Amino acid sequence: MKGMVTLVTGASRGIGRAIVLRAAAAGSDVALLGRDEERMAEVAGLARASGVRASVFIADMADGAAVESAVERARTEMGEVHHLVANAGITADHLTMRLKPEEWDRVIAVNLTGTFRLVRAALPAMVRARYGRIVTISSIAGLMGNPGQAAYASSKAGLIGFTKSIAKELGSRSITANVVAPGLIETDMAHALPEKRRDEMTAYVPLGRMGRPEEVAGAVCFLLGEEASYITGAVLNVSGGLYM
Repeated sequence: MKGMVTLVTGASRGIGRAIVLRAAAAGSDVALLGRDEERMAEVAGLARASGVRASVFIADMADGAAVESAVERARTEMGEVHHLVANAGITADHLTMRLKPEEWDRVIAVNLTGTFRLVRAALPAMVRARYGRIVTISSIAGLMGNPGQAAYASSKAGLIGFTKSIAKELGSRSITANVVAPGLIETDMAHALPEKRRDEMTAYVPLGRMGRPEEVAGAVCFLLGEEASYITGAVLNVSGGLYM
């Protein structure tokens, strides 16, 4: 990954933070995109300790124009984006009959439509270069559904269909597109669950524990690397066996 530029959304914490640091350790320059400037600046500082460039770009994934502008600013400041990791995501956990339409709209806008706008903005340069790596971060909820997560699961299932579609569109240009679908990972989102619910879910994990963000980052960076150059349209499930 040396000499490459990797753009990661949702880069301020959790899985996104781990991906940034793993990519930086592998020698890639990193562009951090998200809303929390202070926390991203901290992560960028840690990335620079690996001897790479790291820059922060502010955008709300629900604001398509802001996302496209951030990609353009990243290209201007850092050069062409070679690797794109669409990690940003939110949830609105309610039973469907209690889920407000505006909550549904916000989750779809951030998780799915925002990813479309992000990828669309980055693609022309990848197509010209005849090279690119795209990884979208879905969830096992997008594979199996989850009670109380209709909006989240729908957005994450949509990411899988979207990624498979662009994998077929872009393969002839040597651009790969793959999905990583985490299970129960030690992030703010998981810790926001009631402890009882979290313990119940952990009990169903064959490996008997929650995953670490670094374990998801390892899967992502594998798909960004040359070792995965013949893998596209795949869904890599990182769930400790919770989904199989």
